[in-house]
Amino acid sequence: MKKYSLLGTGLVIAGLLIWLFVPSTEENEILYAEVLKGDIKIEVSTTGELEAKSSVDILGPSTGLRKAGIWQININDLIPEGTQVKKGDYVAQLDASSLEDKIKNSEDNLTKEESQYTQVKLDTTLQLREARDKLINLGFSVEEKRIKLEQSAFEPPATIKQAKMDVIKAERDLKQAKANYDVKKEQMIAKMQAATAKLEMAKRKVQIYDEVKNQLTITAPEDGMVIYIKNWNGKKIKSGDQIGTWNPRVATLPDMSQMVSRTYVNEVDIRKIEIGQTVSIGLDAFPDKALTGEVQSVANIGEQKPNTDSKVYEVLVLINEVDEILRPAMTTSNVILTKEVKDCLYIPLESLHSQGDSITYVILKDGFSYTKQEVVVGDANDQYIIIEAGVEEGSNVALSKINGIEETALSTL
Repeated sequence: MKKYSLLGTGLVIAGLLIWLFVPSTEENEILYAEVLKGDIKIEVSTTGELEAKSSVDILGPSTGLRKAGIWQININDLIPEGTQVKKGDYVAQLDASSLEDKIKNSEDNLTKEESQYTQVKLDTTLQLREARDKLINLGFSVEEKRIKLEQSAFEPPATIKQAKMDVIKAERDLKQAKANYDVKKEQMIAKMQAATAKLEMAKRKVQIYDEVKNQLTITAPEDGMVIYIKNWNGKKIKSGDQIGTWNPRVATLPDMSQMVSRTYVNEVDIRKIEIGQTVSIGLDAFPDKALTGEVQSVANIGEQKPNTDSKVYEVLVLINEVDEILRPAMTTSNVILTKEVKDCLYIPLESLHSQGDSITYVILKDGFSYTKQEVVVGDANDQYIIIEAGVEEGSNVALSKINGIEETALSTL
């Protein structure tokens, strides 16, 4: 009997030792991280796209199109993006079909105005000639009446009086005819001016349409590499798309000596970004290539990119290096150094948990048990977050929540 009693006691002691010193299956599955002390860089990582800091636009004939009454026009042909061109080389061909009817109508109208101009000119010449002939004839009539008056000097008084009245009437008719001639001349001049103005307008329209038609073949204004531009929805303009007179750009010729990375930062991190901050830049096309840069500009107003709910802010990063491998539209990985904190405590982001809206805590390993410890946090980067109060260097924190931890009492500061 004593033998069985000792055996039972031994089993109880062995079970107690196993419970104390052998970790449970759940504990074996939990990963821990040590609270570290040191320097930490607060960085914001973004993806961007290379483009030239400055470029020369390749433009369509915006002014000519507006004068021609055309507000949008199709691109019939556009050389491949990345083509190296010299000044004057062919770049694109715009659709001339929208001009064809206008050209035909303007030419028909020019023919009509030329005919009307000729008719008005002939009518004017004929009417003024007739008026001048009338003036000459009336002048002769006045002279004739005066001669008759002189010859009637010895005639009866009634005859002399009649001769005087004939002279007065003839002089009055001549005076009225001269006045009418002056009015008629001004009238004919006005008609000729109107006809001339219409004719010149018709000629000008034909000239404008011809000039615009010649401008539909677009050439390079400078030497360089042709890069397509993007329209309002972020897609590159290509053959078959339209350009408008308010934005007649067809493509650009970038200045490859200075490149920038255009990137977008979310509204949470944008408050950390400032002009002049240093940036580490990588190229997806050349993973081994490391570049440096500097934040050049930060947008004040956010924008919503397609297929996203959150707003982002445009940031331009000037590339410090000049390298022939850099090409517009290359994808970049940008790491912006916003702050470097010295001699601080920090833990992985995964080990930080929240309770409610305002309390943050970590799960501290305390021997064979755990403590739910409230902490005060500081700045964070993509991997770590600074702990300002609540833990000590060398402590171990759980990287994931433990079952039932929500019901565990919180150790407050």
